[in-house]
Amino acid sequence: MTEETQMDATQTPVTVARLDELTPGQRKLVFVDGRSIVLFNIDGSIHAIDNSCPHNGASLASGKLQGTVLQCPAHGLRFDLAKPCEPGSPSLCLRRFTVQATGDTLALLVDAAGTP
Repeated sequence: MTEETQMDATQTPVTVARLDELTPGQRKLVFVDGRSIVLFNIDGSIHAIDNSCPHNGASLASGKLQGTVLQCPAHGLRFDLAKPCEPGSPSLCLRRFTVQATGDTLALLVDAAGTP
């Protein structure tokens, strides 16, 4: 399952889902301080990314997922959720967020200003 992470002094967990809402193979779109973020459960590992494609800003929430690779529905770019950048294009990097599992809830860690 999702690993628990240590917070630094400037981070606060913001609950975004219950674990039973995001079973393996599912995804969930959430909003934190006006930012659209997609959560993916891939074989029990939770990944959280900005819902905006770094290429042209298209929504990634409905992209095709094969293993850990997400394909942008707008132009077909592929991103490995286990790695920060598109294979072969280090300038196209997903914005990833730290997820914390506590009991039956999932939280994103945000800084003191409320930014994930």
